[in-house]
Amino acid sequence: MNGISISGLIYFIIGLVVASNRGYLGDLSTIAHILSALLAIVLWPLLLLGVNLHLVF
Repeated sequence: MNGISISGLIYFIIGLVVASNRGYLGDLSTIAHILSALLAIVLWPLLLLGVNLHLVF
């Protein structure tokens, strides 16, 4: 199968939900907020462990 796999899609969707619930997708007005949101989506298991991924420049 070409492209993204079903498990990759599920991982991404869960990342979106977790990042949204943790407040990473609310305000994307600066590059720091955008990068924090991207990190939160990709590294969402760390959010569940309590790691803070909010970037401050």
